[in-house]
Amino acid sequence: MIDDISVVIIVKNGERTIKSTLDALSQFSDVVVYDNGSTDNTLAISKSYKNVNLVQGDFLGFGMTKNKATTYAKNDWVLSLDADEVVDADFLINLENLPLNKTSVYQIFRKNFYRQKHIKHCWNNDKIVRLYCRQKTQFNNNKVHEKVLSDGLKIKPLIGFVNHYPYNNISDFIKKLDTYSSEFALDNIGKKSSSPIRAVLNGGFSFFKTYFLKRGFLDGYAGLVIAFSHMATNFYKYIKLYELNRKK
Repeated sequence: MIDDISVVIIVKNGERTIKSTLDALSQFSDVVVYDNGSTDNTLAISKSYKNVNLVQGDFLGFGMTKNKATTYAKNDWVLSLDADEVVDADFLINLENLPLNKTSVYQIFRKNFYRQKHIKHCWNNDKIVRLYCRQKTQFNNNKVHEKVLSDGLKIKPLIGFVNHYPYNNISDFIKKLDTYSSEFALDNIGKKSSSPIRAVLNGGFSFFKTYFLKRGFLDGYAGLVIAFSHMATNFYKYIKLYELNRKK
């Protein structure tokens, strides 16, 4: 068992993926699942795991919610995962033998999938800090695009991959673009300016960057769906911000 690291997951209506996520975490003695209002089978699935501490609470934006969820962890070392992320065997083996240093934070390497298709161009494989000591740092308070604060800390890579399954159908894209664009607008009201023209330009460039510059067309049908979703998300981010700024 891995007894010195707590896994912390925030989730809402994650029944599609959370079983695979939790199955892969059987070696951790402490897994916190912080649920913010699931109406599907997420709660029942989570309760079936002996190493899971299920907590229910409000969603405060991604950064603040992840920080709140961390307060329920038994350990100071926290591995933050999403409910659609699955760690692989190499990741676990290397994590078990990793000497943790409080002056460092650790990056996971993530493979991104649409359904079961590995997306190699639109999203690439990305790296993101997810393992940290809560005595030293935490997530920022961003409502979206939250990240672990790493100022003054060394960033080290973890060996192995975390497989990411964020979307299973077109409806998933539509739901997430609405959520993320709204949270972005709320996070930036009064901080950033926007206009209908900026919304159009940002959306158009996002499609061009994803589909052509990143060669998303090589991802086939999935690449087109992803590029269009990026375009729509960026358009609605800035058009929603424009509306909120006008109401001030």
